[in-house]
Amino acid sequence: MERKVILYLAMSLDGFIADKNGGVGWMDLANNGEAFEGDYGYAAFSAEVDTVLMGMTTYRQITQELSPGAWPYVGMECQVFTHGAPPPDANAVFTSEDPAEAVRRLKARSGRNIWVCGGAQLARRMMALDLIDVYQLTVMPVILGGGVRLFPPEGPALPLRLTRHTVCNGVVELVYVRRDAPPPV
Repeated sequence: MERKVILYLAMSLDGFIADKNGGVGWMDLANNGEAFEGDYGYAAFSAEVDTVLMGMTTYRQITQELSPGAWPYVGMECQVFTHGAPPPDANAVFTSEDPAEAVRRLKARSGRNIWVCGGAQLARRMMALDLIDVYQLTVMPVILGGGVRLFPPEGPALPLRLTRHTVCNGVVELVYVRRDAPPPV
Protein backbone atom coordinates (compact mmCIF):
# COMPACT_ATOMS: atom_id res chain seq x y z
CA MET A 1 0.00 0.00 0.00
CA GLU A 2 1.32 3.45 -0.91
CA ARG A 3 2.31 5.75 1.90
CA LYS A 4 0.00 8.75 2.23
CA VAL A 5 0.96 12.27 3.23
CA ILE A 6 -1.56 13.42 5.84
CA LEU A 7 -1.99 16.99 7.03
CA TYR A 8 -3.25 16.35 10.57
CA LEU A 9 -3.76 19.32 12.85
CA ALA A 10 -6.26 21.36 14.82
CA MET A 11 -7.69 24.69 13.76
CA SER A 12 -10.22 27.19 15.00
CA LEU A 13 -13.65 27.45 13.41
CA ASP A 14 -12.43 30.47 11.44
CA GLY A 15 -9.40 28.62 10.04
CA PHE A 16 -6.50 29.61 12.30
CA ILE A 17 -3.94 27.12 13.62
CA ALA A 18 -2.28 29.60 15.99
CA ASP A 19 -3.29 32.85 17.64
CA LYS A 20 -1.89 36.31 16.85
CA ASN A 21 1.19 35.53 18.96
CA GLY A 22 1.75 32.13 17.31
CA GLY A 23 0.46 30.24 20.36
CA VAL A 24 -1.97 27.35 20.65
CA GLY A 25 -3.22 27.99 24.19
CA TRP A 26 -6.50 29.03 22.58
CA MET A 27 -7.39 25.34 22.31
CA ASP A 28 -8.20 25.44 26.02
CA LEU A 29 -10.71 28.24 25.32
CA ALA A 30 -12.64 25.84 23.15
CA ASN A 31 -13.59 23.89 26.27
CA ASN A 32 -14.01 26.75 28.76
CA GLY A 33 -10.42 26.32 29.95
CA GLU A 34 -10.96 22.68 30.86
CA ALA A 35 -8.88 19.86 29.43
CA PHE A 36 -10.65 17.84 26.77
CA GLU A 37 -11.39 14.25 27.69
CA GLY A 38 -9.87 11.53 25.54
CA ASP A 39 -7.42 11.83 22.69
CA TYR A 40 -9.91 12.44 19.87
CA GLY A 41 -8.43 9.63 17.79
CA TYR A 42 -4.79 10.67 18.17
CA ALA A 43 -3.60 7.23 19.34
CA ALA A 44 -5.22 5.51 16.37
CA PHE A 45 -3.84 8.13 14.00
CA SER A 46 -0.29 7.96 15.39
CA ALA A 47 -0.31 4.16 15.02
CA GLU A 48 -0.75 4.68 11.27
CA VAL A 49 2.24 7.01 10.81
CA ASP A 50 5.97 6.53 11.24
CA THR A 51 7.27 9.82 9.87
CA VAL A 52 6.56 13.37 11.06
CA LEU A 53 7.31 16.46 8.96
CA MET A 54 7.33 19.93 10.48
CA GLY A 55 8.77 23.39 10.05
CA MET A 56 11.23 24.99 12.43
CA THR A 57 8.61 27.17 14.15
CA THR A 58 6.56 24.08 15.00
CA TYR A 59 9.68 22.26 16.20
CA ARG A 60 10.56 25.14 18.54
CA GLN A 61 7.01 25.33 19.85
CA ILE A 62 6.99 21.60 20.61
CA THR A 63 10.42 21.51 22.25
CA GLN A 64 10.19 24.79 24.15
CA GLU A 65 6.49 25.21 25.03
CA LEU A 66 4.29 22.17 24.48
CA SER A 67 6.57 19.31 25.46
CA PRO A 68 9.91 20.56 26.82
CA GLY A 69 12.12 17.73 27.99
CA ALA A 70 9.87 14.98 26.63
CA TRP A 71 9.98 14.28 22.90
CA PRO A 72 6.38 13.39 21.88
CA TYR A 73 7.24 11.47 18.70
CA VAL A 74 9.36 8.65 20.08
CA GLY A 75 9.74 5.85 17.55
CA MET A 76 8.89 8.10 14.60
CA GLU A 77 11.29 9.58 12.08
CA CYS A 78 11.06 13.36 12.37
CA GLN A 79 12.21 15.74 9.66
CA VAL A 80 12.32 19.46 10.37
CA PHE A 81 12.41 21.79 7.36
CA THR A 82 14.60 24.81 8.01
CA HIS A 83 16.86 27.27 6.25
CA GLY A 84 18.73 28.20 9.41
CA ALA A 85 21.35 26.50 11.52
CA PRO A 86 19.79 23.48 13.23
CA PRO A 87 20.16 22.89 16.95
CA PRO A 88 21.69 19.58 18.07
CA ASP A 89 18.85 17.10 18.59
CA ALA A 90 19.02 13.33 18.23
CA ASN A 91 15.23 13.16 17.87
CA ALA A 92 15.04 15.03 14.56
CA VAL A 93 16.75 15.38 11.22
CA PHE A 94 17.01 18.99 10.06
CA THR A 95 16.83 19.56 6.34
CA SER A 96 16.69 22.34 3.78
CA GLU A 97 15.54 19.83 1.17
CA ASP A 98 12.67 20.81 -1.09
CA PRO A 99 9.44 19.33 0.36
CA ALA A 100 8.53 17.76 -3.00
CA GLU A 101 11.85 15.92 -3.12
CA ALA A 102 11.53 14.84 0.50
CA VAL A 103 8.04 13.45 -0.07
CA ARG A 104 9.15 11.65 -3.24
CA ARG A 105 12.06 10.08 -1.34
CA LEU A 106 9.90 9.11 1.64
CA LYS A 107 7.13 7.62 -0.50
CA ALA A 108 9.71 5.51 -2.36
CA ARG A 109 10.56 3.77 0.92
CA SER A 110 8.33 1.26 2.61
CA GLY A 111 6.64 2.36 5.79
CA ARG A 112 3.50 3.76 7.27
CA ASN A 113 1.92 7.11 6.46
CA ILE A 114 3.67 10.48 6.65
CA TRP A 115 2.29 13.16 8.99
CA VAL A 116 2.59 16.86 8.23
CA CYS A 117 2.03 18.33 11.70
CA GLY A 118 2.76 21.99 10.95
CA GLY A 119 3.31 24.74 10.67
CA ALA A 120 1.41 26.93 8.30
CA GLN A 121 4.35 27.73 6.02
CA LEU A 122 5.22 24.08 5.44
CA ALA A 123 1.57 23.06 5.09
CA ARG A 124 0.91 25.83 2.56
CA ARG A 125 4.03 24.95 0.57
CA MET A 126 3.00 21.30 0.47
CA MET A 127 -0.56 22.24 -0.53
CA ALA A 128 0.75 24.47 -3.33
CA LEU A 129 2.89 21.57 -4.59
CA ASP A 130 -0.13 19.21 -4.34
CA LEU A 131 1.73 16.88 -1.97
CA ILE A 132 -1.07 16.35 0.57
CA ASP A 133 -3.07 13.14 0.07
CA VAL A 134 -5.34 13.44 3.12
CA TYR A 135 -6.54 16.50 5.04
CA GLN A 136 -7.42 15.36 8.58
CA LEU A 137 -8.51 18.54 10.33
CA THR A 138 -9.83 18.86 13.86
CA VAL A 139 -12.02 21.94 14.11
CA MET A 140 -12.12 23.36 17.62
CA PRO A 141 -15.25 25.22 18.78
CA VAL A 142 -13.68 28.66 19.07
CA ILE A 143 -13.39 31.69 16.79
CA LEU A 144 -10.03 33.45 17.11
CA GLY A 145 -10.64 36.40 14.81
CA GLY A 146 -6.99 36.48 13.77
CA GLY A 147 -3.71 34.66 13.92
CA VAL A 148 -1.88 32.19 11.73
CA ARG A 149 -4.24 31.05 9.02
CA LEU A 150 -3.92 27.51 7.67
CA PHE A 151 -5.23 28.19 4.19
CA PRO A 152 -3.79 31.14 2.29
CA PRO A 153 -6.34 33.77 1.23
CA GLU A 154 -5.12 33.59 -2.38
CA GLY A 155 -4.58 29.83 -2.50
CA PRO A 156 -5.49 27.59 -5.40
CA ALA A 157 -8.88 25.86 -5.49
CA LEU A 158 -8.65 22.20 -4.53
CA PRO A 159 -11.75 20.03 -4.85
CA LEU A 160 -11.97 17.56 -1.97
CA ARG A 161 -14.21 14.67 -0.95
CA LEU A 162 -15.26 14.11 2.67
CA THR A 163 -14.49 10.53 3.70
CA ARG A 164 -15.19 10.70 7.44
CA HIS A 165 -16.38 13.03 10.14
CA THR A 166 -16.74 12.65 13.88
CA VAL A 167 -18.14 14.97 16.52
CA CYS A 168 -17.28 14.86 20.22
CA ASN A 169 -17.76 17.63 22.82
CA GLY A 170 -18.20 20.20 20.06
CA VAL A 171 -14.92 19.21 18.42
CA VAL A 172 -15.40 18.15 14.78
CA GLU A 173 -12.86 15.99 12.97
CA LEU A 174 -13.08 16.17 9.19
CA VAL A 175 -11.16 13.85 6.87
CA TYR A 176 -10.90 14.81 3.22
CA VAL A 177 -9.11 13.39 0.19
CA ARG A 178 -8.71 14.85 -3.26
CA ARG A 179 -11.95 14.46 -5.15
CA ASP A 180 -10.16 12.47 -7.88
CA ALA A 181 -8.62 10.04 -5.36
CA PRO A 182 -9.97 6.49 -5.46
CA PRO A 183 -12.46 5.63 -2.69
CA PRO A 184 -10.97 3.81 0.31
CA VAL A 185 -11.14 0.03 0.16
